[in-house]
Order: sequence, then structure tokens, then C-alpha cells
Amino acid sequence: MKQMKSIHVIVATGEWAQDQLRYRRHRLAEFLQNHPETKEVIWLCPTPEQKEDSYTIMSNRIKQWTIKDLFPQKVFRFGRYMDEFHRTKLQPLLLYLKEAQEKYTVNLWYTFPGFPLLTDVFSWNKIAYDCSDLWTSPINGKNSIVANFRKNIISSAENRIIQNSDVIFCTSELLRTRIVEKLGSEEKVFTFENGVEFDLFAKNPTQIANILPDHFDGTVLGFIGGIKPKLDFDLIQEAAQKKREWLFLFVGPDGTNDHPKFKDLLTESNVLWTGSVVPTEVPKYMNLIDIGIMPYKSSQYNQAVFPLKLFEFLAAGKSVVGMHLPSTKKYAEESVYAHLDNNDTNEFIRVCEQLEGTKTHPDYIRRRKTLAKTKNWNEVFEDMILLV
Repeated sequence: MKQMKSIHVIVATGEWAQDQLRYRRHRLAEFLQNHPETKEVIWLCPTPEQKEDSYTIMSNRIKQWTIKDLFPQKVFRFGRYMDEFHRTKLQPLLLYLKEAQEKYTVNLWYTFPGFPLLTDVFSWNKIAYDCSDLWTSPINGKNSIVANFRKNIISSAENRIIQNSDVIFCTSELLRTRIVEKLGSEEKVFTFENGVEFDLFAKNPTQIANILPDHFDGTVLGFIGGIKPKLDFDLIQEAAQKKREWLFLFVGPDGTNDHPKFKDLLTESNVLWTGSVVPTEVPKYMNLIDIGIMPYKSSQYNQAVFPLKLFEFLAAGKSVVGMHLPSTKKYAEESVYAHLDNNDTNEFIRVCEQLEGTKTHPDYIRRRKTLAKTKNWNEVFEDMILLV
């Protein structure tokens, strides 16, 4: 008997091109879109502004279906987790899927705990929760009345999704432990760390032009990704002041809401920020960097993070230093990946100086790439799909 094709609905945090960054959920959507058993992928997401059409078909053929927030201001985003604020708005999608279910299997993928109502109002063939963040913990690590209100609402939404999912994937052991505790069972909970589009980074030798200062031939320490309050700007500023011969390069959108500490950092003569860049250009920026840095602060949120950039840096042959990222500790290896559990600037500088000494060593470059190659996204998703 011929297998029915599938429609995959992916619940995403925002519109596809929201901040020009590509997260795990983007790669999952594209993997499913290109899978031979897929009929279509629907990217279901909240949006602050009303769109003329409830859905649009993007250039990658994925259908983006938007649900308008209560009000555009950030403070009202709690509505994404509460049924009464989107029950009516989800009706057109549910009608569409009801008709489609006569011909296709229809699967629901949560990549954040929004729209929990969906688990109750449709007979999905499968529900999967791909958990990549500690959603209940504030990214800046600060507690407040608003943060606690938000935490309770998100926690309640996430619990419903956890209980109703057929399978749950986590990007780190800490996330897995936490979900197993909530569920009271580990039967359907699996850890799948973030991967890498290996060929994109390993086989792309070109550098982006006109970024580094003229005649600069020193060591470049680089961070690529969304620039958020979870980064330790104080530490980098201190390191930049102590090592004027190094250049600290930040590539990505400012997600700090004009944080004064990030602004301060940018006043240093050897700190450079490019702003947002097109995702396809990222490997060219990667090739400007000698050492990848992931300077995270110590926080509950960061305890659960598995950074997307680790294997991308390694695939490009770059050594990496990470801070306060317990999920990555097991990959620590001389001249490949250094992991720090403190925010001691001198220790950070010392480790970077060690990595600087082997930045072009062919054996270490080979080792970095070999490690990254074992983490190719397609293999990660193939293994996940087998469990759905």
C-alpha cells in the first residue's frame, strides 16, 4: 500500500525572515519541505502586525501562516500562550487541515510553547515538541513580577504540550532532564543537539571583502549570531582593552534593545560590529575569524543552551572558546574547543592565546572539521524523523 504524504505544521516564534537569522527550526522546516514523503510545510507563527492574507507562499515553497498578536507591543506577547487570544484566529487553518486530512497525514511540530490550544482541537496524526530553549527563564537572567507572570503562563502552556506530545526532542541534557521530571517518564524524550550544514562552512573558502581595517593582520576573535543580553559584554570589553592587537568582530543583529553595555563595548577601537547579514553570506564572515567566541554569562537560561555556532566554527576549521555552556563541555579538546566555567578575563585571554598559537595548524584544522562532520543537520533530522 502506498504511504500517504504528510503535511507538517511547524509552530515557530516569529516570521521566517524576522531577524535574518537561521535557527534550528528553519533548518527543520527546510528538511521536511525537501523530504520525499512531504506534501507541504506550514510555518505557523505569531506576528505583531496584521497581514492582508492569512498565509503567503515563500520562495522556498513553505507556506507561512500568521496569527496576529493581541497588540503589537512586546509586553502583550503573553497572548501567544493563552487559548482565548487565538482560538478564533486559528479557525481558518483548522478548516484547511480538516479537509486536507482526508488525503494526507497531518503532523504538528512545536518549536516553542505557543498556541497550546492546537493540541486539543484537532486529531493530529503525530505531535512532536522540539525544545531548544528554557522558555520559562528570562534571557537576561533577571527576575521581576512581569517575568514571573510570564513564566507561569509559559510553563502552563508548555506542560500541556509536553503531556500531549507523542515524541519530545531536546537540544541539551539539561532540557531533557527537566522535561523528564515534568512528564514523570523518559520514554518519549530524546536529546538531539544542534548540528551544522557542514559543506556550507567546510567548503567555502571565500572571505567577505572590506570588513576588516586596512592592513590589519592580527588575530580576529569573532562572534556570529543574534547579539543578546545573555552575552558577557563586560568581559569582552575588558579583554579588548588588554589586547589591543586583537580585533573582536561581532556579526549579527542587535537583539539587546540598545543595551548600554553593548553600546559601551562598541566604543573600543578594536571592536567591530557589522550588523545583520544575509544568512548565505555567514560562511564568508566566518572565514575572517581566527578564533570563534561564545562569551555567555552564567544564567539559568544559558545552562540549557546548545549554541548553533559551535559546529559551524569547527566546520570552518576554527577553534572555539565557550563560556558557561555546560551542554558543550564534553567537546572540550586541546586546540579544538576550550570551555570556561568562569568570567575571569585573564583566563579568557590566556585560553585565546593558546588557541592563537595553533590557529593555522593543519592537523588541528582537520580535527575540528572531522568533529563537525559527525553533526551534519541532515543526519540529525533523519534520526529524529524515524522517531515521529
